[in-house]
Amino acid sequence: MSQSDNLSSKYDMTTWLRCCEEEVKEPLEGKIKGEIPSWLTGTLIRNGPGTVRIGSMEYEHVFDGSSYLHSFAINKGKVTYQGRFLNSEAYKKNKKANRIVITEFGTKSVPDPCHTIFDRISLFFDPLSYITDNAGVSIHPFGDQVYAMTEVPTVFKINKTSLETMERKTLLYSLIVCHTAHPHVMPNGDVFNVGVQLVKGFLKHVIVKFPYSAKEDMFDTAEVVSVIEPRWSFSPTYSHSFGITDNYFIIIEQPLIISTFGLMKNAVINQPFSSALRWYPEYETQILLINRNTGAKTRYRTDTFFFMHVINSFESDGQVTVDVCSYDDAKIIDAMYVDAIKNADINPDYGQWCKSRPKRFEIPLDAAPFTKVEPRLLADIGIEAPRINYDSYNGRPYRYFYGIGSEITAKVAGSIIKIDAVTGEVKTWREHDGYPSEAVFIARPGAKDEDDGVLLSAVIWGKMDNAVTLLVLDARDLREIARADFSTPSQMPKCFHGWFFPDKMTIK
Repeated sequence: MSQSDNLSSKYDMTTWLRCCEEEVKEPLEGKIKGEIPSWLTGTLIRNGPGTVRIGSMEYEHVFDGSSYLHSFAINKGKVTYQGRFLNSEAYKKNKKANRIVITEFGTKSVPDPCHTIFDRISLFFDPLSYITDNAGVSIHPFGDQVYAMTEVPTVFKINKTSLETMERKTLLYSLIVCHTAHPHVMPNGDVFNVGVQLVKGFLKHVIVKFPYSAKEDMFDTAEVVSVIEPRWSFSPTYSHSFGITDNYFIIIEQPLIISTFGLMKNAVINQPFSSALRWYPEYETQILLINRNTGAKTRYRTDTFFFMHVINSFESDGQVTVDVCSYDDAKIIDAMYVDAIKNADINPDYGQWCKSRPKRFEIPLDAAPFTKVEPRLLADIGIEAPRINYDSYNGRPYRYFYGIGSEITAKVAGSIIKIDAVTGEVKTWREHDGYPSEAVFIARPGAKDEDDGVLLSAVIWGKMDNAVTLLVLDARDLREIARADFSTPSQMPKCFHGWFFPDKMTIK
């Protein structure tokens, strides 16, 4: 463990380009250093790209890599690791052909010689035949079930113990065309998500509710609870996450839009989804509050910014507060192209593309519509993949959040970071040659303080590409409590997001 300021600041982005050649179907037992708290029992499941190559072909964007699931099972002071590819239709078709035959977010598939231009046009009316189902971004619970997700309307039920792919579900024809990779799980078990739906020929934002049920499939009882007209009639905004409070849904309408005409063109000429995105820096960003009780919708203005992740949002003192990992523009998406990563060392602008800042937007509820809101900097540090004490503080006033250092040229690149949103105090953990994933908070049983618990992070290593470490930190001061080290049979890829499933899951 180290918190030294003297460590090298070079961040190796090529760790995103690793390829797992051999799954870990049988649990590996970790070598424990320190002592894992006896109360910490459960499974951390993570999701992300497992390979950037299929045969001799290479994906063009990190978001496109075949979904690979990671499992760290903690019990009685021991930890085991397993890793398996998600058995999606895209993965099966690509493996069978030994090449990329399904177009992804940023990668165009090889052309099918049997398809004429008229065949491509007809595909637009049968989107399931060409939209990828590679659900490689996040993991979320729906009731007592575990699902792998991304931004396409296909989710996969996962066996929590074996990581086997159990069931494929699509919402395309019933609810949404695309949705965020970060739904919100409420204390009573209900799940909400924001998506885009085709309504009378126009794409509109929708808020979907998946009512909790111990007996029924939550996807079968899903319902649209709000339909929102986008700022641009034919082009809804791109959203990776959203906010929620006791009385409001919060959609941030940034000027990165999804072009309806671009999507139609993509289907005809087989272009990736990213080519339908348009960034318009001349437009301001707007924050849209949707009243959960009345359905009333109110927009507020702010300076142009791009975001992927809402940190948290809450109501207090007659205002709604929204905390966001903010960028000046959408170049972070460009930074995740494989060629951009390979050439990062010779690109003088690459570090700026990755520069984010945590900012707070405070919206008085008595402010007139379209009032301009000025953000406040929470800390002058780059941070991404934010996590909070979610079970107790999601949508409520809170103090602490955790993330990983996002600026690849900064001294804290690759650190685990804790920020006090009240004082601005920053704490960091870092180890040379280590590349941690997001830090997932688990509260200590009976905890009264917001940060009384541990952080779990899966750390991969630069020089040891076939190893992974599950790190256990004290969330109060980022002191290392324990770690479990694993040697894997092939390269260990990075991952995006995950969820901790305690051995006994309860709905409040």
